[in-house]
Amino acid sequence: MRILGANLTILTLLAVALAGTPARAAATECGDLPGLRAGLNRLITEQGLAGAAVEVDNPRCGRWTASAGVADRRIGRPMPVDERFRIGSITKTFTAVAVLQLAAEGQVSLDASVDSYLPGLVQGAYDGRRMSVRDLLRHTSGLPDHADLPEGEQWRYRTFRPAELVRLALAMPRPERTWHYSTTNYALAGMIVERVTGRPLEAEVERRVLRPLGLSGTYWPGDSPAIRGAHPRSYTLVEQNGTPIRIDGTNWNMSYGWAGGALISTLPDLNRFFDALLDGRLLPAPWTAELTRTIPADEERLGAGARYGLGVMSLPMSCGGHWIGHGGTSPGGFRAWTAVNPNGRRVSFVLNEVPATEQAELDFRAVVDTALCEENR
Repeated sequence: MRILGANLTILTLLAVALAGTPARAAATECGDLPGLRAGLNRLITEQGLAGAAVEVDNPRCGRWTASAGVADRRIGRPMPVDERFRIGSITKTFTAVAVLQLAAEGQVSLDASVDSYLPGLVQGAYDGRRMSVRDLLRHTSGLPDHADLPEGEQWRYRTFRPAELVRLALAMPRPERTWHYSTTNYALAGMIVERVTGRPLEAEVERRVLRPLGLSGTYWPGDSPAIRGAHPRSYTLVEQNGTPIRIDGTNWNMSYGWAGGALISTLPDLNRFFDALLDGRLLPAPWTAELTRTIPADEERLGAGARYGLGVMSLPMSCGGHWIGHGGTSPGGFRAWTAVNPNGRRVSFVLNEVPATEQAELDFRAVVDTALCEENR
């Protein structure tokens, strides 16, 4: 069985169109966002996705939320706006913050080699002496991505240790491009945090980020495949004997994503996290500048005009300027995005089914852009 739709550069499967429930918005001080509401409905009614939810936190008027579709296809429960879900690669930003805090404290040097912290771990065809901590955080290490391996659902209930993830990547062919998105980079970054502090990465992120910000909806699942508390179901399309089918992928052991993909969170927590990240509550100003100093990234992977910093990505907006944030995909079917525009508007968005066609992906990205650009009425 092979999972489809996780690698968005190869979109070959037509989604099965299933109608969803109309979008609904919570009453807040902000006026309506009709274009965003219409975009959510389009993902459900035209692209056949299960559910979508968004929270827009506008410094001008407050919080606006809306959802469309269903949280559970079996019973038709409406998609919630405040429940937990897997955030996938948005986890990378949390790990990057831990590394940058250690750098600010003088415990880690971004320009030191990986080998100086993890001697002998990366060797052979890939040389840890020639890649820096900064290279890990901005994906310029030259390492392949263990998450690109095709095992998919065979790993659903398997527990991985970080060193295993690195070994998987080291056996893969070298990427063709200088900038190559790799979750393995963040496995190594997480191991560096553990080596320097003598404590688990999970404990460091909780101590440094989750508790200070009061992110009570965010936690590390460890090797448990379940999501604690209220949450939508998630769905993904797989291929069985050449035929696409939809499966429930809610329960999934995310130890294979670990420092680069395992966290579970909520829309309000993600907006609160990025607010604190960019306003200086988590990092001193020089280190926030390091975080947001971007370089050109792979446009085929991230989109036209994409750039990447230290655990954050940036893309141009139709209304001008660039947003800062990150996206994430879990193999079981959650697709999330969190971003901040130059005016400080924070947007967090989740689907509980990964877009599996190019048009569905384009519609998803259009909704993100609308959320960042449309003015409340």
